[in-house]
Amino acid sequence: MRVVDTSAWIEWLRDSEVGRKVDPEIPVQEAWIVPTIVQYELARWLTRRVSEEAAGSAIAFSNECVVTPLDTTLALKAAEVASAHALAMADAIIYATALESGADLLTCDAHFADLPGVVYLAKSAP
Repeated sequence: MRVVDTSAWIEWLRDSEVGRKVDPEIPVQEAWIVPTIVQYELARWLTRRVSEEAAGSAIAFSNECVVTPLDTTLALKAAEVASAHALAMADAIIYATALESGADLLTCDAHFADLPGVVYLAKSAP
């Protein structure tokens, strides 16, 4: 099982240089965990940068994966990991989802790089 962070989704969807490195790391949909906060971030980014149609397509695709909503147990775990690892709210929810699911986290965001259970693919310098 694998949680794919929004940063990895975006690189994958953009087919960027790092996105092509992300591609072989993407799990099959049955093993792809999508926190609802990632759906929010994807919809927001795609609507602003691409189109509402692209956002709708990505969300439809994500709904074929294992969608994990934020509930009380996950919220409390996120608060715990936010404090332990100095993560912002959305990042803490994403990382807590991976931990609670027994999954790893695929990301391109450096602030996750040294955390246990993280597969980190660095973005190229701009």
